[in-house]
Amino acid sequence: MSEKSITRAIILSQEKIASQIYSLWLEAGTIAKNAVPGQFVSVYSNDSGRLLPRPISICETDPSKGLLRLVYRVAGRGTEEFSGYQAGDSLDILGPLGNGFPLERCPGGKSAFLIGGGIGLPPMVELSKRLQGHALVIAGYRDELFLTEELAKNGTLYFSVEDDSFMSRLSAMQASSHITHGNVLDCIRENGLHADVIYACGPAPMLRAVKSYAQQNEIECWLSLEQRMACGIGACLACVCESTAVDAHSQVKNKRVCKEGPVFAAEDVNL
Repeated sequence: MSEKSITRAIILSQEKIASQIYSLWLEAGTIAKNAVPGQFVSVYSNDSGRLLPRPISICETDPSKGLLRLVYRVAGRGTEEFSGYQAGDSLDILGPLGNGFPLERCPGGKSAFLIGGGIGLPPMVELSKRLQGHALVIAGYRDELFLTEELAKNGTLYFSVEDDSFMSRLSAMQASSHITHGNVLDCIRENGLHADVIYACGPAPMLRAVKSYAQQNEIECWLSLEQRMACGIGACLACVCESTAVDAHSQVKNKRVCKEGPVFAAEDVNL
């Protein structure tokens, strides 16, 4: 991977798309041109009192214009600061970082499950664009829908909703679509869906269940792990996960999520 440098990115637009969830378009030059689905950027605070950047997954890119879209949840003071910025403001970002989803594992003629849960959904937008119609998107929601139009543009979109009260609040149009009361695997089973490859991003319990499903059905599976990070470049070892093999860097059964990941072959990590 080539050496990365911090870029001063200009904010083109920002909007709130769900409760505590924001969509941010940036003019990011070569970062946008080089990014692949599943990678992330480190976003730095403009407050000198906050030294560590916040890792945010890449939702969408427009390489020809050098544009980058980030969709993130406000989870602390750093992301709360980001949510207050408007068009014309700027932020320092570093990226693209980490390893993305291996698109070559789903060549023409194959189909893929794109399974996202909660804030694990944004990376599926760019991934579905790159797979050019080969995607079956399984979107798991808890209490509010977001990114549904984008996810439906380049694949067939299925919903799973576990909350009874949320089900009752869905509009007639939403309720008539491919929606399952349950989790993402319930959605796959209820609709009789099949695919050759699985790409998934979301909370650990969901990823554990997806990995087990893939093993039982002998489906190739790639998982993007959500992990707290510090440096974002593999130097501090703050974001290690347990691996099935000894890591050459640490000499123990660990892998750095920011460097060797965030996307791993399912069989390479223990969840």
